[in-house]
Amino acid sequence: MKVLITGASGALGQSLNKVFKNSFCPTSKEMNVTDQKAVEKVILGYKPNTLIHAAALVGIRECEENKEKAWLTNVKGTQNIVNALKKLNNNCYLIYMSTACVFEGENKKYYTEDDVPAPKNYYSLTKLCGEIVTRQYNNTCIIRTNFVPKQQWKYPKAFIDRFGTYLFSDNVAQGIHDVWEKRKKGIIHIVGDRRMSMHELAILAGSKNIGKMTLKEYNGHPLTIDMSLSTKRWKNYKIE
Repeated sequence: MKVLITGASGALGQSLNKVFKNSFCPTSKEMNVTDQKAVEKVILGYKPNTLIHAAALVGIRECEENKEKAWLTNVKGTQNIVNALKKLNNNCYLIYMSTACVFEGENKKYYTEDDVPAPKNYYSLTKLCGEIVTRQYNNTCIIRTNFVPKQQWKYPKAFIDRFGTYLFSDNVAQGIHDVWEKRKKGIIHIVGDRRMSMHELAILAGSKNIGKMTLKEYNGHPLTIDMSLSTKRWKNYKIE
């Protein structure tokens, strides 16, 4: 089985590389997803049986302030991969990594695979458009989730009123492997077994002295307040 992983330098990509041993993880220089020719060269050369597309521009501020780059990476990059897989024509199994942030996150929690997305910012919009692009390809699974690496929180404070069914990147990588083994298609939510605030998550990740903040203190681009997911099609995972 030949597995290709995009975005392997990120937290999830590194975790995926541990779970999918001997996978091929081209760097962004080797396979710039915004470059159709580079994408085709790698995919048609390696001929993967599975491709996990985890490469994305994920910073909310960066996506808002550089919308062209966000669109090229998250939407056009996904289209380039889909086009290359169609040209490869070997029924490669495609897993597209989406986000819990495709939902509005207002006055509701525990979004399921059947709920209607309503992105609040440009990052979320591009990820939803990536989902739509991915649906052009038949043998595909769209995975929505929300995770952080299990490491020191990179900010001095964390929100006490922004919520999600979070997991650590290692948990999500294992969930993706479980989905891969079953070759599930359509939309799957990989979710934690409990809803918690970002502050609780930061403490779990190992930041014992992390400060608290509320959304009233935040002054920036729109955020998804409640990112908690539920699933009708899969199982919950214990954050650990």
